Amino acid sequence: MPAINLPFVLSVVGAFLASSAVAYIYVWPFMRTLPQFEALRLIAAFHAFRFLGMNFLVTGFVSPEVSFDFASKVAWGDFIAAVLAVLSMAALSWRWSIAIPVVWLFNIWGTIDLLNAYYMGATQLRDPGLMGAGIYVPALYVPLLLVSHVLSFLLLLKIKQTEQGSMAPGRART
Repeated sequence: MPAINLPFVLSVVGAFLASSAVAYIYVWPFMRTLPQFEALRLIAAFHAFRFLGMNFLVTGFVSPEVSFDFASKVAWGDFIAAVLAVLSMAALSWRWSIAIPVVWLFNIWGTIDLLNAYYMGATQLRDPGLMGAGIYVPALYVPLLLVSHVLSFLLLLKIKQTEQGSMAPGRART
């Protein structure tokens, strides 16, 4: 197992803390004021840029010492998440009946993919410096993405609670 690279770990932890604070203070209060489909669509739009992960397969983006297996899993996992994000945006925009299940699928896949990439990086990369230009993905972009997934899950649970609340006994259906 690789030795812990303290500057990298502190960078990632700092990005998580800063992302969480900004989300709590600024983003979440704003998102709660939006209609739920609009808020979910905004988060999905942010994730549509996960096509960036395909750069892990571009020569020179990461060191040639990074295993192709690792780079490929990161790249294709992000690609699938980006496609699901774009599909979520379309489903939410056009109010498809499957919009909420599509957003759930996107959020579950996207979260597991990011956590798996961190796990693979921690167990397979002997030095985060081998990521070259790609170092900004796990050090800055992934914390932002994970925090936004949490916001999306909160919004999805709010939708479910709202739907259940509207079906409470004594309440008329709208």
